[in-house]
Amino acid sequence: MFVQQLEPVAGSLILSALVAALPLLTVLVLLGGLRMKAHWAGLAGLAVAVAVALLAYRMPFGQTVSSGVQGALFGLFPILWIVVNALWVYRMTVLTHHFDILRRSFGRLADDPRIQALVIGFCFGALLEALAGFGAPVAICAVMLVALGFDPARAAVVALVANTAPVAFGAMGTPVVTLAQITGLPLDSVASVVGRQTPLLALVVPLLLVIIVDGRRGLRETWLPALVCGLAFAVAQFTASNFLSVQLADIVAALAGAAALMAVPAARRPAAEPVRATVLTGVRSADLDQQDPRREVVRAYAPYALIVAVFSVAQIPPVKSLLARATRVFDWPFLHVAGPDGTPVSGNDFSLPLIATGGTLVLFAGVLSAVVLGVGAGPALREWGATVHELRYAVLTVTSVLALAYVMNLSGQAATIGHFVAAAGAGLAFLSPVLGWFGVAVSGSDTSSNALFGALQVSAAHESGLPPDLLAAANSSGGVLGKMISPQNLTIACAAVGLKGREGDLLRKVLPWSLGLLLVMCVIVVLQSTAVLSWMLP
Repeated sequence: MFVQQLEPVAGSLILSALVAALPLLTVLVLLGGLRMKAHWAGLAGLAVAVAVALLAYRMPFGQTVSSGVQGALFGLFPILWIVVNALWVYRMTVLTHHFDILRRSFGRLADDPRIQALVIGFCFGALLEALAGFGAPVAICAVMLVALGFDPARAAVVALVANTAPVAFGAMGTPVVTLAQITGLPLDSVASVVGRQTPLLALVVPLLLVIIVDGRRGLRETWLPALVCGLAFAVAQFTASNFLSVQLADIVAALAGAAALMAVPAARRPAAEPVRATVLTGVRSADLDQQDPRREVVRAYAPYALIVAVFSVAQIPPVKSLLARATRVFDWPFLHVAGPDGTPVSGNDFSLPLIATGGTLVLFAGVLSAVVLGVGAGPALREWGATVHELRYAVLTVTSVLALAYVMNLSGQAATIGHFVAAAGAGLAFLSPVLGWFGVAVSGSDTSSNALFGALQVSAAHESGLPPDLLAAANSSGGVLGKMISPQNLTIACAAVGLKGREGDLLRKVLPWSLGLLLVMCVIVVLQSTAVLSWMLP
């Protein structure tokens, strides 16, 4: 049995925390300072984490390797299993041109460019985030807005700022699933708290989008549709994440937001010519005027409806129990770790949900979608293989970062840093979202940030007397606000709209929005840690 130590370096908590932070510093410096590719930075950080575990924490070599392998396996299944299958469904809609039909359908929903920004940037962007994540919503929504006639820079800013509220539940709940696994907290508990933080962002972001599109005039003339859209999204995200399904949170929220927006009469009125002249300064795509058969429009929406249906059926108690029977829980080989108090840690066991996991359910929905879209078995398999190839660097990044996180957590490095950070006391509640924001700003991924800092947040919470669920959730909720300024997302946005090399200009446009919303989230978390808003927590 390997027993974790909190002060292995010269019996000093400060020195031990500095040494324990070396893997994180390695990743952050290589990514943020030297602009190294994420997969190489992750592998370098993993190497440093292994060295610190072996040399400073005296973790046996076999247990160190075993902990890293367990983290890598969790990165592959269920995390990347979800992402691959979700992106595969999207690729099939592109293959059959049903995605173009969907784009034209959205373009016809509203004539006002300010409403189009809400429908595409906020609602459809959230739907894409729910299914794929990893930069896809920013690229796709920015291109769609440019096709409607938006200026490329404005389209990119709208797509980046809109990609906030849904990120914590993106890719079928991948960030919160990772957070729960890393911290050892129940998934329902963590998701519940995140679902009481990010919906508050959803109330604000649509209002910001109409300001970005058309300034004060946009807010004055379209505040009601924007507010209704944000409110419906927030209520649906809260309800789904707390009472329905973590994986369905963003899908339900996106559909509810779009439906509520279109129900407002003001959202369906044609925009005045002065508005169109000052906002739509780009080139409008000619195919927007093409009329699509109603049958094909229904088929274009079918994959998303099927995903909702499959996940909804999976939540029916008898079905849920039946699917859970395929879950395998076993002792992880060559791993026998106890915390500083001598209690065995949860990492000694490994749970493998073969069917009752988001990726497998998306795969079922994808097979049904292939039938509805008319994609044969051969083309569907080729698209799945192409999806894996497209995500090959993301696979390496996610597995290396999660292996790093597991080595740090099981060797005791995260606990040491958590004890050190706990010295911030009450100020920890304010700093917690900032740490998540910084992690996503550097890595470009809320999943990676949760893997890196989730256990640290929980350790610090235990030492400071704050609710562990609150600080863990704050890491993810604060992290979503760093995505719009991450080099990865800025590069994706610029490439999508033809502004390659102007990432700096785009950063200057979105940074004030990122910092302003981060301050709002910090205040929310501080108030939730006190009697003022503690009633919001489950």
